[in-house]
Amino acid sequence: MLLQFDCFKVQFEAMKPISRRDFLKLGGLALASLAFTTFLPEYTEFEDIDLVRVAKDPVSVYKEPTDTSQIVGTWSRDSLIHVYETVDSGTPGYNPIWYRVFGGYMNRARLQKVQIHYNTPLSNIPETKLLSEVTVPITQAYRYDQWDGWVPIFKLYYSSIQWITGIETGPDGKAWYIVQNEADKSAQYFVPTVQLHPIYPEEIIPLSPGVPIGKKHIDVNISTQTLTCSEYDSAVFTTLVSTGVTGMDTPDGNFNINDKLPSRNMSTTSRLADDIIPLVGVPWCSFFTEEGHAFHGTYWHDNFGVPMSHGCVNMRNEDAKWLFRWCLPSSGFDQIDKQTLDTKGLGTTVNIHY
Repeated sequence: MLLQFDCFKVQFEAMKPISRRDFLKLGGLALASLAFTTFLPEYTEFEDIDLVRVAKDPVSVYKEPTDTSQIVGTWSRDSLIHVYETVDSGTPGYNPIWYRVFGGYMNRARLQKVQIHYNTPLSNIPETKLLSEVTVPITQAYRYDQWDGWVPIFKLYYSSIQWITGIETGPDGKAWYIVQNEADKSAQYFVPTVQLHPIYPEEIIPLSPGVPIGKKHIDVNISTQTLTCSEYDSAVFTTLVSTGVTGMDTPDGNFNINDKLPSRNMSTTSRLADDIIPLVGVPWCSFFTEEGHAFHGTYWHDNFGVPMSHGCVNMRNEDAKWLFRWCLPSSGFDQIDKQTLDTKGLGTTVNIHY
């Protein structure tokens, strides 16, 4: 099984650039043959094993499930590790969950639980585009350059969200999705079809659409790191979140949701940030300030209940998706502007306090 993961990790590194002439030739063949082949991959299955991805460089392995025990090893960012057991050791108090791995234990705070799920490719993409979710731990996105051929640009991570706009032949001669770059909407990149799961419109139908705007409310308690959603003054959803760390605090006060994007590319240039990397396809973003503070899904840590963000409100991906569907402005698939890839409007009230 370790060999399979090693092969997965390097499968793209082995690809050789092809010329633009070859690219256009392959592209024409692909478009002409889509009606006659399903482009089935070698694997179209779900790997039912417990895996975590190291989301920060480095993360230590301890002899026992406590951060006061001996460090017996470290793993670098993007390593994939088999989990044998999940342990609640009671310590540290802010996140007492540990994973038993080869050689010892790792705290879950900077790990992402991932899966390997290959998907059957679509034969065509509707003109309205499609949302999709990455279903493998890591995939390498490529762009095509007429001078340099296929060029790797950035990594995409498990559960990130991408906009599919078409299908082409990739550098391995198989079907790859054309993905629109959210940050530069005139640009695009390519991802293997088997590694993206299409999200159909019915999966993001708005929740409680009959509740008027004045009867939905979001409350964030920074002191307890909790978020509560209410309808008619009754709580309908509560979860742990991660607000801003000291120096990059989440603003307190009264706000309204004003812009929603199912996928957003994010980064930071703040000197206070301890980890500056591009975050591509951040899922289910609901913005509440003009400065860019948002509720959004998080695939780079599992330390909810502790301040971790650069000012936004980090949420588990499934929680952020629920909030995205529930809060206003309503943002069902047909309500998302396919040019700007968002939904703007005065929305649900937000109160953030200590």
